[in-house]
Amino acid sequence: MPIPMQRHAPFRFQTRIRFIDTDASGRIHYTAMFRYFESAELEYMRALGLLYGTAGIALPRVHVECDFVLAIVYDDLVDIEVCLTKLGRSSIRLDFRTLKGEELAARGAVVIVCMDKKTQRAVELPAEFRKVLAAELRDQPA
Repeated sequence: MPIPMQRHAPFRFQTRIRFIDTDASGRIHYTAMFRYFESAELEYMRALGLLYGTAGIALPRVHVECDFVLAIVYDDLVDIEVCLTKLGRSSIRLDFRTLKGEELAARGAVVIVCMDKKTQRAVELPAEFRKVLAAELRDQPA
């Protein structure tokens, strides 16, 4: 059964939009936003002391979504907020908010499943991941 949504301040990752990630309209290409989400995700996990690459498992994305609210263009300075919102037996959900200044520019989410590399089947999250992520949800003020 999933652990309910967190109630604390999100992790923030700041970056600039690269020219290579824009399309002919000058806006960020829709697929590029997921690379920025992933960069923020990796820094969030690093801040928690979790690094991907645990032997024998993979962490594929099984669901991704993104809604654009404002134009995001080359050289925009953005803050990407990351929140762990669900912790299941074998999966996690991370929600993202991209801010230009204090304005919401995009929001999205990814669901990541822990998978055995050999069997290609979902398996329980490693105990060390579960412990840290459960504490991340539990230890936050209501």
